[in-house]
Amino acid sequence: MSEEMIVRNSAPTLAGLKTANLFNCSFDSEREMTASLRRWNEALSGKGICMIPLRKSAKRALVYVYRPGKLAKDLLDPRAQEILRSNGYSCKSTNSCLKELIQRLKTQEEFPHEIGLFLGYPTEDVRLFIENEARNYKFVGCWKVYGDEAEARKTFAKFKKCTDVYSRLQAKGTSVVRLTVAT
Repeated sequence: MSEEMIVRNSAPTLAGLKTANLFNCSFDSEREMTASLRRWNEALSGKGICMIPLRKSAKRALVYVYRPGKLAKDLLDPRAQEILRSNGYSCKSTNSCLKELIQRLKTQEEFPHEIGLFLGYPTEDVRLFIENEARNYKFVGCWKVYGDEAEARKTFAKFKKCTDVYSRLQAKGTSVVRLTVAT
């Protein structure tokens, strides 16, 4: 997994602006994937970043780059807890919620709609996405917006600017570790 791929797909999380990002990555083997994720976790754990595969096949993985502290805070929000519980999560801990999400990704054909909570999306947008069955949204950017469109547009612009700046810096030789903000 290249530095360019991580920056292109996870800059807002690396910068501490977002709880998590998610992207698909190809590997030659599961062994290569495990070794790559181990190296990245060793390099970034001191900065408050963790990378895990949420779903994997023989040669591909859905890589979740996240800040465990931010995720725990997000999932403790009573509105997030309500969404998770109403969708069958036990909510015992952040790790138990992640394990339940991984299990759903393995067994369900569709992406579980509550995944937005694990990516730091506004709880109102996640709740209304589920209730409206992905219809009747106001705007589409990084996610479907149902709530505060003006604030979402600002957030999307901030994420894009961050990704552009980080991509330029990485292309000039700045490492992912150096680009990652410690929390």
